[in-house]
Amino acid sequence: MAQTILNAGHGYAGLDRWVKDSGTGRIFLVCGNSLRLLPLDSYFKSLQERLGITVTRFSSFQPNPSYESVKKGVQKFRESRADSMIAAGGGSAMDVAKCIRIFSGRNKAGSCLEQEPVPGHIRLLAIPTTAGSGAEATKFAVVYDQGEKKSVAHEACRPDAVYLDAGLLQTLPDYVKKSAFMDAFCHAVESFWSVNSTDESRKYSLEAVKLILENGDRYFAGMFDAGENMLLAAHLAGKAIDIAQTTAGHAMCYQMTRIYGIAHGHAAALCVKQLWPWMIANTDKCADIRGRRYLDAVFGELASAMGCTAALAAADRFCKIFDDLKLPLPDAGKTGIWPAAASVNAERLKNNPVALSSGDISGIYQKIFQDTET
Repeated sequence: MAQTILNAGHGYAGLDRWVKDSGTGRIFLVCGNSLRLLPLDSYFKSLQERLGITVTRFSSFQPNPSYESVKKGVQKFRESRADSMIAAGGGSAMDVAKCIRIFSGRNKAGSCLEQEPVPGHIRLLAIPTTAGSGAEATKFAVVYDQGEKKSVAHEACRPDAVYLDAGLLQTLPDYVKKSAFMDAFCHAVESFWSVNSTDESRKYSLEAVKLILENGDRYFAGMFDAGENMLLAAHLAGKAIDIAQTTAGHAMCYQMTRIYGIAHGHAAALCVKQLWPWMIANTDKCADIRGRRYLDAVFGELASAMGCTAALAAADRFCKIFDDLKLPLPDAGKTGIWPAAASVNAERLKNNPVALSSGDISGIYQKIFQDTET
């Protein structure tokens, strides 16, 4: 079933319409603590008095949420007897809500991660408060079990409806805004060159790239309409990765967030910045069954979408956009690059159109941290 996209209206009219039309009496709200800093917080506080709807909040999770926090969420959800769920936040809030939705019907005795999904019939509305993850558009979620990344994939993970409100972006901290922007950009380009790409996914990717390039400067200048376009770009990039998935850039970035204390989108961009030109120089290692000629054409088409006449020029433009954001650079310190190199998700590497050896991966990490030292 296609997602319903709700656009922001005066006084959250779109949200009221969804709440009323769904006939809900109890809402389970999965949100980060930062929601309390947004006007949206007052909307949820008003539901009991205005519409007689009970709202139970769950915020007991951190970025890169743990399986343990999801289990607590499942328990609280069951106790709430809610008939609808809303996820308001970035990718972590979305991941937690998705997992609660499909884990809540599973056997309490065993690990939910090892059981077949039990989708149930709980309505789920997603409200992204950053323009980056695109998680509101995908059937995927990520949780960490004892520090190890676990991917969850099921059609029931995809929210039934999405509420897009650029007003929620106005007070984002600068670092969050920039790293989320780069996350959307990485999703768009990685899904475009993924071995799983299709005509449909590439269409979403190119639309996202176009919106990102056309609106980036105005978005960072605080223009409201540019924020609306960035939310759409992140959503389209999410639709692209829902089909094609991400590639080596994301495979290499996940543990960097934990090891070096940087945001997910920031880590992904650091990896893609080095991966992109390396792949162009190594298309002889093509791993896409459509062949090297096809892959060269993909890089050429992506370059054209970025206003460049050559593949390497597009990679250079990506690097310049990243560098101009002046994101703080990670310090490998005493850990070095090896913890990150050892943690790369081999399954995600299978989506990459150019085969990478362990030596290739280490070499790319070396370039990432050489950059941080210059």
